[in-house]
Amino acid sequence: MKTKEIRDLIEFIAGTGLNEVNIETEELKISVKRQPNMTTVVEKSGGSTSAVLPPSITAVPQVGEGGTTLETEIPAAPSVSPVTGAGRVEIKSPMIGTFYRSANPESEPYVSVGDTVSTGQTVCIVEAMKLFNEIESEVSGKIVEILVDDASPVEYDQPLFLVEPA
Repeated sequence: MKTKEIRDLIEFIAGTGLNEVNIETEELKISVKRQPNMTTVVEKSGGSTSAVLPPSITAVPQVGEGGTTLETEIPAAPSVSPVTGAGRVEIKSPMIGTFYRSANPESEPYVSVGDTVSTGQTVCIVEAMKLFNEIESEVSGKIVEILVDDASPVEYDQPLFLVEPA
């Protein structure tokens, strides 16, 4: 299993609200268990395992019977917060990094104040460890406010946008 596939699986499971998932093949066994504010992933395989993970994720490789084990802890938090004052919803940063409103300096911003967004639409990019992660809206509505300046550092769970749900 490739690192990107593992990362995608972790993000998918974190977004579903499931408390436990087990996947087992001939080559691989993955067990994901979520505690109230933390998710733990354990991967076992016959060979060595390495992964490049976002800075908000810590990994501790351990070698023992049955090969290498990679234990990973991930904060279990959604990227959209509950409804805030005046019926607005915050879109939050899922990681620490640098916020960019567009794909490159010459491109138009993904969204601007007054734009209508739909669920799954890319609203910005957060760059972490030289990886550019597209941040998608998990709510449909109208962008009312952009809370972060372009090319600014952002923290995990920091509000980026205010959206008035449709």
